[in-house]
Amino acid sequence: MPAYIVLINLTDQGIRTIKEDPNRVTQAEQIAQREGVHIVAEWWTMGPYDAVMIAEAPNDETMNRFLLGAGRQGNIRTTTMRAFTKEEIAAILQRLA
Repeated sequence: MPAYIVLINLTDQGIRTIKEDPNRVTQAEQIAQREGVHIVAEWWTMGPYDAVMIAEAPNDETMNRFLLGAGRQGNIRTTTMRAFTKEEIAAILQRLA
């Protein structure tokens, strides 16, 4: 299943309601499960991003729908990177011209 690294920043609304964040993550995990997204791990971080999430989804469309739904709530903005395993990148590299 494709893997994704999601860098998360809180919006002004998200930081004002930061005490609700653990509960929001629990709700997001439930929504993700219904949508077919598996949240592998999530960490709150220090530095330029407020949190990092590793997730798996059947395809880009499913992951995008999940993240757009989360973003619509107004608490976060995300930057998402598709991640490739060693085997996946090896297969891609074999097809290089």
